[in-house]
Amino acid sequence: MNPGDVKVLLHTSLGDITLLLYGDTPRHRDNFIKRVEAGDYDGVLFHRVISDFMIQTGDPQSKNAPKGKMLGAGDAGTEIEAEFLFPKHYHHRGAIAAARQGDAVNPEKKSSGSQFYIVTGKKFSPAQLDQMEHRAIMQHKQDVFNRLASEHRDSIMSLRRNRDAAGLQALQEQLAQETERLTAADTTYYTPEIREAYINQGGTPHLDGSYTVYGRVLEGMDIVDKIEKAETDANDRPLEDIKIISAEVVK
Repeated sequence: MNPGDVKVLLHTSLGDITLLLYGDTPRHRDNFIKRVEAGDYDGVLFHRVISDFMIQTGDPQSKNAPKGKMLGAGDAGTEIEAEFLFPKHYHHRGAIAAARQGDAVNPEKKSSGSQFYIVTGKKFSPAQLDQMEHRAIMQHKQDVFNRLASEHRDSIMSLRRNRDAAGLQALQEQLAQETERLTAADTTYYTPEIREAYINQGGTPHLDGSYTVYGRVLEGMDIVDKIEKAETDANDRPLEDIKIISAEVVK
């Protein structure tokens, strides 16, 4: 454990899972502890379970929810500012990360106040990782360019109103050059450690940089695997309820 790390024990209906919350993602760590101490996780279901992907819980509306009810829209508390620490924290098997609303309504990628998921994932080949790395780098460049364009919106609108095609082209080239400068370090997206983990253990690398990873499973991945294999309905909810009976901070 590193300074600031905290252990949390989840007593589930299929067995115990011990989590380690990272001290260097303090907003998420403190919020999780607050939710545990308030009893928000006591009785919630694992409402979304997808094989070779992840198990998700933390929806307060799942407590005592009738069979077949679609879940996942509930939340407790307020959204949390993202704490992306990639490549230090990434979506390896056993990683804990915050669920959130989609980019269309949540461009800042703020985290849910209570919902989280535990990664099970699958293994990837070196070639697959190369492709994902390339896409991630291109997406980051696009995000940076869009941010710069947003910052220059008034200038862009003025050039458009004046039908100044040459001015627009010059500004676009300027922003493209600035984007390349700001993203120059992105050529080594996956470290050797990350590659080894995704190849030999598995995970969900396509989520890196988009969802905050703030912990990992210390003990109980066998329980996570049991939950992952549960039979589910069309909305990925287990047919037989699997719940967190109680949660406690381990002193």
